[in-house]
Amino acid sequence: MILTTNPQGPSLKWIGRTCGYVGRTTLDLMGKSFVRAAFTFRILTLLVRRPKNGRRQVKRAVIEQIYFTAVQALPLIIPLALLVGSAMIIQFSKLSGDLELGKAAVILIIREIGPLITALVVILRSATAVTAEMSCMTVFNEIEAMEMAGVDPMWVLSYSRFTGITSAVVCLFVVFDLAALLGGHIVTWVTTSQGSNNFLFEVARAISGTDLVVSLVKALLFGLIITVVSLFHGYTTVRKVSRIPVSVSQASVESFFVCMIVNAFVSIVFYL
Repeated sequence: MILTTNPQGPSLKWIGRTCGYVGRTTLDLMGKSFVRAAFTFRILTLLVRRPKNGRRQVKRAVIEQIYFTAVQALPLIIPLALLVGSAMIIQFSKLSGDLELGKAAVILIIREIGPLITALVVILRSATAVTAEMSCMTVFNEIEAMEMAGVDPMWVLSYSRFTGITSAVVCLFVVFDLAALLGGHIVTWVTTSQGSNNFLFEVARAISGTDLVVSLVKALLFGLIITVVSLFHGYTTVRKVSRIPVSVSQASVESFFVCMIVNAFVSIVFYL
């Protein structure tokens, strides 16, 4: 009696399991992406069709969000910008001339590092707070109570957070760039001999309209991403108190990861 075995059997099973896992993961990722896209579209429609009721309350919430996200973050963002700007100017001034130093400052601070550090600060301060707030309201049925009272949570809660955080990200980005370039140059000039008197002039020559447009686009997209991800995880939190820290952690990691991807994508689109 001759026993025959199929040597391709185990390999075929492994390929089938791998393809099945990849397919399920892809479909799950696509489903989550579509849900987030629908949620984003629902928030953006409020910019065009704003309900008449509750506008005073929403306006007050927007101002409070801007104050918390932007104004209260200044004691953190300005020293951070000074440190980053000073370190970069000192290092690059040793390796390049004035013109190259200005180009390096534009490429690194204005194009790349400025938006990412600003987004990181907003994520650590505001995204975690918004996710925790929305998660608590979801767990303790406050969202349902608002809906039963005839109040739209998307208008009262989501719109104010979206407008406040996005505006704050744009403002903080401008503050970070100014503090990193101006303050960093002054700190370098005072504390070391590496400062250049022509540095700011060379930065002005190196910067272009495209750089300003790209920076604004990144700031707006980062504000949108941070708000949508934070609110989405807050609204979809499992109704257990123990799941609130999990939602906060997931929202923070996802916000920064998506901001990194968008930052690279925008840079590739405009500069390659």
